[in-house]
Amino acid sequence: MIGLIVRFIVSALVLMVISWLLPGITVNGFVGALIAAVVIAVLGYIAEKLMGKNISPYGRGVVGFIAAAVVIYLAQYIIPNYLSVSLIGSLLAALVIGIVDAFVPTALR
Repeated sequence: MIGLIVRFIVSALVLMVISWLLPGITVNGFVGALIAAVVIAVLGYIAEKLMGKNISPYGRGVVGFIAAAVVIYLAQYIIPNYLSVSLIGSLLAALVIGIVDAFVPTALR
């Protein structure tokens, strides 16, 4: 349970840094980033269950990259008061998150 909480806090911090660095993505404070991290994780989980392991962080490739960008883009419609993302912003965020995941795995072991 504590590992899951730490994972969401780290994901929220990554979202805040991404929104500060990249154009096209805006997160409304730490609470907004935390809510966005939870929503993105849930959408990613649903997408992985529907489409298989090819879109998981460990099966990344073009399909995984596009799936991550779509998940980030769709999250803004679920929590419009906390997250705003353009199409380019979602692609850039998926790229940066993919790079961060490659160096700092977020999977719970």
